[in-house]
Amino acid sequence: MPDLAAPDYQIARFLIERGLATIYLIGFVVAAIQFPALCGERGLQPAPRLLQAVPFRRAPSLFHWRYSDRILGIVSWLGAAVSLSFILGLPQAAPLPVTMAAWLVLWALYLSIVNVGGTFYGFGWETLLLEAGFLAVFLGNAEVAPPWPVILAYRWLGFRVEFGAGMIKLRGDPCWRSLQCMDWHHETQPLPNPLSWLFHHLPRPIHRVEVVGNFIAQLVLPFGLFLPQPIASLVAVLMIATQLYLVVSGNYAWLNWVTIVVLTSALADPVVTSVIPVALATSFAPMPAWFLAAIFALSVLVIVLSRYPVLNLMSSRQAMNASFEPLRLVNTYGAFGTVSRTRYEVVVEGTLDDELDATTEWLEYEFKAKPGDPKRLPPQVAPYHLRLDWLMWFLPLSPVYGGDWFPAFLVRLLEGDPAVLRLIRRNPFPGRPPVYIRARLFRYRYTDWAELRRTGAWWERHPVQEFVRPLRLDRA
Repeated sequence: MPDLAAPDYQIARFLIERGLATIYLIGFVVAAIQFPALCGERGLQPAPRLLQAVPFRRAPSLFHWRYSDRILGIVSWLGAAVSLSFILGLPQAAPLPVTMAAWLVLWALYLSIVNVGGTFYGFGWETLLLEAGFLAVFLGNAEVAPPWPVILAYRWLGFRVEFGAGMIKLRGDPCWRSLQCMDWHHETQPLPNPLSWLFHHLPRPIHRVEVVGNFIAQLVLPFGLFLPQPIASLVAVLMIATQLYLVVSGNYAWLNWVTIVVLTSALADPVVTSVIPVALATSFAPMPAWFLAAIFALSVLVIVLSRYPVLNLMSSRQAMNASFEPLRLVNTYGAFGTVSRTRYEVVVEGTLDDELDATTEWLEYEFKAKPGDPKRLPPQVAPYHLRLDWLMWFLPLSPVYGGDWFPAFLVRLLEGDPAVLRLIRRNPFPGRPPVYIRARLFRYRYTDWAELRRTGAWWERHPVQEFVRPLRLDRA
């Protein structure tokens, strides 16, 4: 068997392992805290209902054996514990089969959750984490050098993430081609962060530079990931810098962080140590023949499964985020092919009044990150993922995005369901549930500097129309 060792990528492997383990940890904690209310036995989109409708071959999951919120909790906290062990470097010090098995456990547990999570787990960063996590199975342990084909597979993943995002923009909203999309994006993105208001108010020439920089980072630089060193390392640093720009300008869950982790695969030890002295291993044990065979099989698998993502990249009908097989091993990616010009928010309100008239007092539910109170500065929550808040952003775009979960959410509020109430920031009815509940559509816009100084408000809003008429439970 040929020598597939890449000893000059020890730092890259260290960053990939610790980075993925950290993101896995966050993902499992999010599942433990949020999944029961969203997709549990009494969830807004119950996983047991999905499991009855979808066979194992279409959505492989351990929960096809049995689902309960208790088992979900065990799976989530087990995944969190294994993730933490990788952060501490424990499985990496174990024999090679143990290291590989531990990574495989993380991947299988998280795949089991994603495949029964319905709409709440329908985001591109879920498949990105799973694809990157599956490749980690073949990174080896501390005894063997990083395998070169796996390092290349991570670069190929990084290429698809960035180039796919660039192509979906180039083919999508005309404002990308006119360099105007960033005039609106910071204001209309799903979950603004504390600095998004400042980024929105940057001079328009800077917004043009943002778009040009985006196209360079996503359509030009990805090819440099496959060039010789030190060019590949320098390209990776530039691409990581653009991802960090996105980190500080908005809340995108762990999308940017997984991308950063994947891009570190292009960082060569000699380049990094020329700037930051780091002590590295000087020798490794030979790779076992069975491990070399596994790496060869992985390489063939990635090449074969890349056919559909490549065809998708070349297609004029490019899908933004898609998996072409149920294990989510090689996927296609993209983001923000269309940018909204106007921000609308669904505001949920309730009342204790038994009869509705012009004097009825409606009290607003406050979400943890979604814009609500105009005087509340948008919080920083990423890389933690608030799934309910994210899906609330989609509602004004089309009622289809509400599906069956939004009516169920309103019913849970009328019931005063404790699990669902823990997903929001402020319940205006701590004593007893409201009698009626409704949803209204509001137009939001950022205030300018003068308005902020005068009112202390980050947003200006006004009602547009009724989104859901007042509802009450039939308690007969």
